[in-house]
Amino acid sequence: MTQIAHLHEALDGQRFWDDVQALATIGGLEPKGIRRLALDARDNQARLWLAEQGRALGCQVYYDALGNLFLRREGQDPSLAPLLIGSHMDSQPEAGAHDGALGVLAGLAVLRTLQEQGIEHPRPLEIVAWTNEEGARFAPGASGSSWFAGQRDYAGIVAALDGEGVRFGDALQACLSLLEENGLEYRPAPFVPHAFLELHIEQGPVLEQLGKPVGVVSGIQGVNWYRIQVDGVANHAGTTPRLARRDAFDGAHELVTALKAATHDQDEDLRFTIGKFSVWPDAVNTIAQRATFTIDLRHPDAQVLAALDRQFHALAEQQWSGCDVTLEVTSRVAPVAFPEPLLAVLRESAGSVCAEAPELVSGAFHDAIHLAHVCPTAMLFTPCRAGISHHPDEHIERQDADIAVRALAHAAETLLITRNNAHDSDH
Repeated sequence: MTQIAHLHEALDGQRFWDDVQALATIGGLEPKGIRRLALDARDNQARLWLAEQGRALGCQVYYDALGNLFLRREGQDPSLAPLLIGSHMDSQPEAGAHDGALGVLAGLAVLRTLQEQGIEHPRPLEIVAWTNEEGARFAPGASGSSWFAGQRDYAGIVAALDGEGVRFGDALQACLSLLEENGLEYRPAPFVPHAFLELHIEQGPVLEQLGKPVGVVSGIQGVNWYRIQVDGVANHAGTTPRLARRDAFDGAHELVTALKAATHDQDEDLRFTIGKFSVWPDAVNTIAQRATFTIDLRHPDAQVLAALDRQFHALAEQQWSGCDVTLEVTSRVAPVAFPEPLLAVLRESAGSVCAEAPELVSGAFHDAIHLAHVCPTAMLFTPCRAGISHHPDEHIERQDADIAVRALAHAAETLLITRNNAHDSDH
C-alpha cells in the first residue's frame, strides 16, 4: 500500500484554484458574484459539473432522495464507514463564490490527489455537496444535511414553497430526473459516516484580524428563528385620535423594544437580528392593521437560548398598544460542540501547515451542525476579507485557501489510513 505520509504536500494547489474559478462561472454575475439558488438551473448545472469531475477521476457518483451528490473513492475495505468531506454549492441571491463551494472543492482536491498519486487507503472517501444549505429559496435551509442526519422529515422539507409558489418537492423532482438522465446512480438511504469534515470561509473578521490563514472550529452556535405577527385595527391616519388607535406598527415597536431589552444583559456571544419587517395594508394614510417581523436568535449555550425563548413567549402573550401578538417558532437548531478527539486531529493538521491556528466558535450555522448528530464532526475556517459574505464582495486570498486545503488534506490522511480511530468506531 502506498503511504499517505505527504498527501497535503502532494496536493496540486493550482488545480484546486482552477476548480474554484471554474465553479464560480456557473451562475456568475456581472461584474462579480454568483447566483445559484437551491435546485434552480444553475445549481443543477453545478451538480452536473461536480459529477463530471468525479467521473473523470474514476469515482462512483451517487445522489440520494434529497439531491445530495456524493463522489466515492473506494477503500481497500469497502465495509468500513467512509470518511465524508464536503459542504454545499447553492448560494444567496447575490453572493460570493466561496461560501460553501470552497468546502466541496477542497474535498475534491483531496480526492484528486489520492487518485492521481495512486494512493491506497483502507477506508473509503466520499465528497458530498449538500442540497439547499442557504435556505434563500426554500426556508429553512440545510435541507439535505438535516434530512440525511435524521433531524428533519422528508414530507416537511418537500412541502416548502419558494417566493413564486414553486414547491420544493417539484423542484427536487426535476433535479433528480436530470441526474438520472445523466446516468448517475440513485442511492436513496442515508448512511453513518466514519467522520465528517467541512472547510468553510469564516464569514467573520477574526482570522483576518489575527493574520491567520486557517482556524479550528470548536463548535457552532445554536439558532432559533421566530415569526411574530402583531394584529391591530386599520383606520384613517388623519381622523383617528391617538387614544383610539390600535396601531400594529406601534405595538410591534413596543414589543421589539421589550424583546431587545430581554437580551440586554447577555454576553457578547448573543446575536439578535430582525431580518424582515412588514406592515399591512402598507398605505401611507392608513393605520397599520398588521405588522409581521422575524427574529434570528443565536448563542452557543442551549440554556441561554431556552431561557430567552421562555421570555419571548411570555412577552408575546401580552398586548402591546392594544394589539394581540402571535409568535411562531419557525426553526430551532441546538448548538453543538465538536468532539475533542477529532479537534485534536484538526489542531495537529493545521499546525502542520501554519505556525498557529486559532480556535473559534462558528456564529453561522453550517451543514456540520446536523452531521454532528450522527458521526464525529468538525470544521476548519479560512478567512474572508473584512468578514464579508452573502455578498458579491466576498473575497478570499488564494494563499490562505491553499494553506487551509492542505490542513484538510492532512486531517483526511490521518482519518483514512487508520481503521479505527480513537474518536470513533465503525458501524
